[in-house]
Order: sequence, then C-alpha cells, then structure tokens
Amino acid sequence: MPLRRSVWISFALVFCFALASSWQAKAGEQHYRSRKYKAPPPTARIDVEVLKKENGQPLMNAAVVFNPFDRNGKDLGNLEVKTGPDGKATIDVIPVGSRVDVQIIAAGFATYAGSYQIDGPTKDISISMLRPRAQVSAYENNEGKASDRKWGVQEPVRPKPQTSTQPAAPPASTAPAAAPKSAGASAPKQ
Repeated sequence: MPLRRSVWISFALVFCFALASSWQAKAGEQHYRSRKYKAPPPTARIDVEVLKKENGQPLMNAAVVFNPFDRNGKDLGNLEVKTGPDGKATIDVIPVGSRVDVQIIAAGFATYAGSYQIDGPTKDISISMLRPRAQVSAYENNEGKASDRKWGVQEPVRPKPQTSTQPAAPPASTAPAAAPKSAGASAPKQ
C-alpha cells in the first residue's frame, strides 16, 4: 500500500508541474490571440497667429481650417478652430512628419490658404490678413487695387424703373374716324 501512495503522489506532482508549465506557455502566447497595442504617432503643437495687415492687430473669431496629410499623402480629415481675442488658434493632434494645408476665413478679409510641413514637435505660423482685392482681369490690370464691392452676400444690381416727369398724353381712341360728309354729295342708289 505505501508503494501505491508514493506512485500516486509522484503522479500528482508531475501532473501539477505539467499543468503549471502549460499555463506559463499559454501566458506567453497571449499576444497572438489578443490585439497587440500600437502606440499613436507623436503629435506636434501648431500655433497660428492671425493679424490684420493694415495695423498688425489680432483678428478675433477667424476660422482656421487644418487639413493634414500623412507621409504617404493620405488625407487625415480636417479640423476647424476659431481664433481667440489674442488672434491665436492652437491644435495639438496632427502627427509629426505630416503636411498640413491651412485655410483662414474671416469676415471682411480675403481668404488665405497655405501648405506647411510639420517637421518638429512645435510649429508657429503667423498670417497677416488682407482686405479683398479687385478681381484679376485679362482686360485691365487690377493688381494691388482694392475691391470695389463690399464683403458678404451681394444683391444683384437691377436697373431702376424709368419714371417720366412729362405729363401723360390723352389716350388715342381705337374706333375708326368717321368720314366727313360733304354738302353736295349723296349716297349712290342701288
């Protein structure tokens, strides 16, 4: 009987050892069955300062639109940030090494667009906004001239109706005029 106990005890120990080693092997293979964590790419902090060209004052409430592209040229979507009272807009979610197209839209100013390469952890961009300029024409040199139209929605120019200051003439009658009768003539007899 004692021999049987020692065989069973040694068998139980071997079984426990095999079970423990298989659990360790399973724990080591866990990355194959679960999703492996991939860290996001490092991002850059981009500060855009928007100023008025004529006086250098900050431009508040201008829309700054960021459109980033990764290294392969894939469009990553777009983001819009409004400038604060200091004329600055900040964003910190665009990956380092990407290219970003920046567009600035402000009421009363010509729209700005530019492309920038994000090479480091920070990027400072300063933009001076201009008032709208005259449209470029093939017939006339308008370069540098101020616009002759106001900004915003424009109503079409309609001709004003002609008003006459002359008195109105009496209306002409549409009935045929009667022929005057002469004294010696009479109507032919039938």
